[in-house]
Amino acid sequence: MSPRPAQASARAALMLQLVPYLVAKEEVSLAEAAADFDVSPEQMRRMVQQLTMIGRPGDAGYWQMPNDLFDIDWELLEEQDTIVITNTVALERAPKLTAREAAALLAGLQLARSLPGVASSEVANGLLAKLEKGAASAPADVIVVPPPVDAVRVAVDDALQSGVALSFTYKAPDAAPTTRTVDPVKVHIANGEWYLQGWCHLRQAMRTFHLDRVSDVVLTDIAITHGDERVPALFAPGENDIEVRVRFADEVAALLGGYFDRAVLESEGGITTATLEVADEHSLKRLAARRGGDIEILSPPAARCAAAAWAEAGLAQYV
Repeated sequence: MSPRPAQASARAALMLQLVPYLVAKEEVSLAEAAADFDVSPEQMRRMVQQLTMIGRPGDAGYWQMPNDLFDIDWELLEEQDTIVITNTVALERAPKLTAREAAALLAGLQLARSLPGVASSEVANGLLAKLEKGAASAPADVIVVPPPVDAVRVAVDDALQSGVALSFTYKAPDAAPTTRTVDPVKVHIANGEWYLQGWCHLRQAMRTFHLDRVSDVVLTDIAITHGDERVPALFAPGENDIEVRVRFADEVAALLGGYFDRAVLESEGGITTATLEVADEHSLKRLAARRGGDIEILSPPAARCAAAAWAEAGLAQYV
């Protein structure tokens, strides 16, 4: 075997790989390590010897104490051509995530896992377990989806996996409940709200359903036949949409995400007025209530009343 040319970049790459290799092996012969790294035994010997001059920088950037350098069992190397690393410069003291950091990452993973098609991902489940173990303290409990909505989401995922339509009761605001049969296509999350988009057999068109208003979900034996239909933008105007006007300070705009991307915006004196179309008067109530008075619904009156009632109902929970 001819040794591989040892350019500076190649040597650096090899050294970066050498430490975790030796830690994992615990004890390895010089010949085996050389074969694994595709270098000659003499090159491997020099690499191991050079390793003992590498470590953690001191306070001044170059001074080091003995325990700040990698070290090996020199006697084993010289007498038996065996490599054993005896000091790993605290590699096992991996940084721990705080409970808040772990909770934030867990929330993102749970959110990704909750989307149809990802729910059974072994990768997501494995990462969740590792994050829970790697936190400095127990991560805070994270609830990504309210239980009633989560039950609907699971049913949607089952329907997509089985290739069949869903049947459910849908209660739109100010309307009687209707039974819908839907070929599910997508589940969206926008502004903390969950939506299902799919082909509605009743309306013979693509429709968007707020999962909070869905109940009594069952899987049918009707095969999905409209799964490839074009899905409209989540908040694209519909024929029955109503126009609303809201007002907020310019500095609040960054906190609203893309909610007003399709709105007509007018800004004057640090105040923005947005005019947009929504599916119903209740669409903005949570957004307005969540911002604690930073967003004012100007019209129509029904939308103002819906937001006020939502806020009063929340306040009543603390009385």
